[in-house]
Amino acid sequence: MDAGMNSRSNATTGSSLIALLYAARALRGFGDGFAIIILPAYMTALGFDAVAVGIVATASLLGTALLTLVIGWIAPRFDLRALLLFGAGLMIATGLAFPNVEHFTLIALVAFVGTINPSGGDLGVAVPLEHAVLARTASDERRTQVFARYSLIGALCAAAGSLAASLPDFWVGSGGTELGAFRLMFYAYAALGLICAALYQRAPQAHAEEKAHAPLGPSRGTVYKLAALFSVDAFAGGFVAQSLLVLWLFQRFDLSLSAAGVFFFWASTLSAFSYPVAAWIARRIGLVNTMVFTHIPSSIFLILAAFAPNLYVALALLLLRSALSQMDVPTRTSYVMAVVTPAERPAAASVTAVPRSLASSISPAISGVMLTTSFAGLPLVVCGVLKIAYDVALLLSFRHIKPPEEQG
Repeated sequence: MDAGMNSRSNATTGSSLIALLYAARALRGFGDGFAIIILPAYMTALGFDAVAVGIVATASLLGTALLTLVIGWIAPRFDLRALLLFGAGLMIATGLAFPNVEHFTLIALVAFVGTINPSGGDLGVAVPLEHAVLARTASDERRTQVFARYSLIGALCAAAGSLAASLPDFWVGSGGTELGAFRLMFYAYAALGLICAALYQRAPQAHAEEKAHAPLGPSRGTVYKLAALFSVDAFAGGFVAQSLLVLWLFQRFDLSLSAAGVFFFWASTLSAFSYPVAAWIARRIGLVNTMVFTHIPSSIFLILAAFAPNLYVALALLLLRSALSQMDVPTRTSYVMAVVTPAERPAAASVTAVPRSLASSISPAISGVMLTTSFAGLPLVVCGVLKIAYDVALLLSFRHIKPPEEQG
């Protein structure tokens, strides 16, 4: 009887912790939703061009990669709550710093050290930490579903944040200045970081695994191979980092800030609802197959968007892409957590995430230059072709390596 009560108590505690992390993910997603649209608009208002925006995006992704790598390696030996609080503190500092810098070098420095992610994906200091906590809390049967909900919440809140990006237009319409409106949005980002800190403070103190001695052990080869393939995918994605996609729409079709906010709201919403669909599909055809066979059509839609004759065709193709392109996010995370031992999970999350961030940090600067050429849609084409190559390589390399729930 005592064992049954303890089991129910542990389940309740685990559910509460998962809910807490979902809430923090919601806040971070909302902040990223408007920040990645506001940042290129803020830089444009300051007089910077596409090349400068690309360089800042590169600095942001590179800094995120290096810091995430450090966090992932030390996570097995330090309190996860303290590390999560550090990440929230960095988010607060980012929101406070951006409104007070206008020189390009200082903007790039804040982007390098800070937490704003121009790619719009699941990258950042808190990600490998939250993944490790979720993986140890959920059972094998629930793991993909838990990660799907985690991604769903983040994407829905990012969608709401995209709508919030239109607030500066209302501020300007009421007599305020454009730069003043952007600065207020950055302060709102800092406030969200403060709430995240309050949530993380309620999490129990815990290490990634009590018996973890080495960051990576028996699964090292598998993790490194996955990291290499994920890097190709991320390098491709960097060509259409969301901040640069915003800039492409601004320049190619003269899209307004409010219209961009509405578009990215629907794009994020479609991505959000694709996550539970991905979990449903994965239960039937497997994690790897779900990653590959939803990803390839999304890349084709992206390539076609580069040649769209008008704004409406381009937005329709990009929305179709959004409905499919993120289905590999919860399935990829679940797969990585499934094919390593529990003690290796924080390091595996970091080792697979960091090369992705490093690889994606290279391409935005290249994309910024491409946006100034006669064919501004070139980054979309390059991204689509490289992603298709990645999908084929992933299928050939890992179709026979099954997670526990798919074995037997």
